[in-house]
Amino acid sequence: MTLPYATLPGDLDRLIADEHVVANRLFEHLEAGRGDRRMLVDQVSYGRALHAHAEEEVLYPALAEIGAAADAEEGRVEHQALKRLLVLLDHADPGSREFERALNKLIGGVRHHIEKEEREFLPALRRAVGAEEMGRLGERYLAAKRSAPARSHPTVPPTGRRRRLMDMAGGFMDKVRDRVSGRSNVLATDASWLLDTQAQRILDTWSRLVLAPYELLTLEQARQQPSLADAAMEILRQDGRPTDPEEVGSAADVTVPGPGGDLVVRVYKPLGQTRDPVPVVMWVHGGGWILFTNDDYDASCRALVNRTGAIVVSPEYRKAPEHVFPAAHEDVLATYRWLRTNATGLGGDPSRIAIGGEGVGANMAAATCGQLKQAGEPLPVAQVLVCPLTTTAQYGASMRDAADARPLNRPLLSWMMMHAFRGVTDSLKDPRVDLLPLSAQGLAGLPPTLIVTTDRDVLQSQGDEWCARLEAAGVRATSVRYGGLMHDFFGLAAVLDKAAHAQQEVALHLRQAFGKAPAGHPLDGAPMRGAKVIG
Repeated sequence: MTLPYATLPGDLDRLIADEHVVANRLFEHLEAGRGDRRMLVDQVSYGRALHAHAEEEVLYPALAEIGAAADAEEGRVEHQALKRLLVLLDHADPGSREFERALNKLIGGVRHHIEKEEREFLPALRRAVGAEEMGRLGERYLAAKRSAPARSHPTVPPTGRRRRLMDMAGGFMDKVRDRVSGRSNVLATDASWLLDTQAQRILDTWSRLVLAPYELLTLEQARQQPSLADAAMEILRQDGRPTDPEEVGSAADVTVPGPGGDLVVRVYKPLGQTRDPVPVVMWVHGGGWILFTNDDYDASCRALVNRTGAIVVSPEYRKAPEHVFPAAHEDVLATYRWLRTNATGLGGDPSRIAIGGEGVGANMAAATCGQLKQAGEPLPVAQVLVCPLTTTAQYGASMRDAADARPLNRPLLSWMMMHAFRGVTDSLKDPRVDLLPLSAQGLAGLPPTLIVTTDRDVLQSQGDEWCARLEAAGVRATSVRYGGLMHDFFGLAAVLDKAAHAQQEVALHLRQAFGKAPAGHPLDGAPMRGAKVIG
């Protein structure tokens, strides 16, 4: 099921529908016999417990207020039955008759519940209260999830003071049980077994480090959580390997003027740089416009310096929701214009500047090329888009197939957009961020483009589609898809072999544009077109 109407990130019905897709994808893994069966059910149990609690706190009272008290009671009754099954699953061993019977009943019950909510309850509520109220209900729903017990408690009454007291006691006991059992360590990892061994270890390590899945946290809490780069460092420490960053000639922050005040830009220079000017790459980090800094993407920039021999410049753009769209896009564009004017002073060649980025950083890199083209200004000689967001729509098969993926899953993408476009939701269709609707005429003449995607990333389909549309517009474009990898993998080469391979692919694309591709390499001379899949 999918909702038969448009929603905005943060709307109650969008939040619930996203959770439905994740639950169904976890069920599909279980039905197909793939993944860690205990871990998958633990994630289902955790997600359903929070989902049921929040619906009982927010959705069902809202239904009662619009005269749908019978629907609300029906939902509560279904929840009680599902909670009892979840308790059985928590205590049974995977593969046992009791476990499998309870699981089959749970899958059927949840799917029936999903169909009822998406076909009847949620559309009726939206019609009655309007789009704006659905946004406010969404905020309350997220708050209710953050306060929910982590396990199902079917004996807790549906409402009243006794419920609140039992929830508090149950929540405390759940945390203790999860810590002792180790369940809390697996709630933010990928349990599908669709990742390669190295990628799985990174996510397992990261899941043990974070407080909870990001989309369940407040923004302030999320900003304090470790990144995948921190997980990579932990793995290096576990293996007794050096944790020093990859050596470059220098890495220093400089201040440049920006549209909202001074911007900090980090400049990386290659080892042994001569007096001759070298190419320049502007690399834009990711983080959903709201998280992370240049420190979290430091490894990406260092790798590009050493594999291209170029200067790499990375802007620290303003973050939402303190600075909502288009603040970050404006900062990236301003940094590029500053770089074109000041490349010589950095030891760079202003005629050989490329641009790229990861995640929403790739979105801003592509948007910068489009704005420069529209303004009639010189374009970069190449662009690289790693795991790019190219539309704000929930686009393509990967939005379902990788709905449960980590670190970026479907609920987290909506959560990020909710913060990034708070108060400016009409900007979700702005052509600087929603790129796919751009015309072929608007795309024609853009620089040679390499798009890197992974198969366990909700953004994979839109990255592939962007490549196809660039090609249709006559742009020299190719895509490389890495199997068994997750979003935000590119800077993890110290512990992930395919990340090292991707860095080499990106470097070769850039060196070709700079006129430095090695003789006889496929990139030398012949245009790159089409797509290839690796591993």
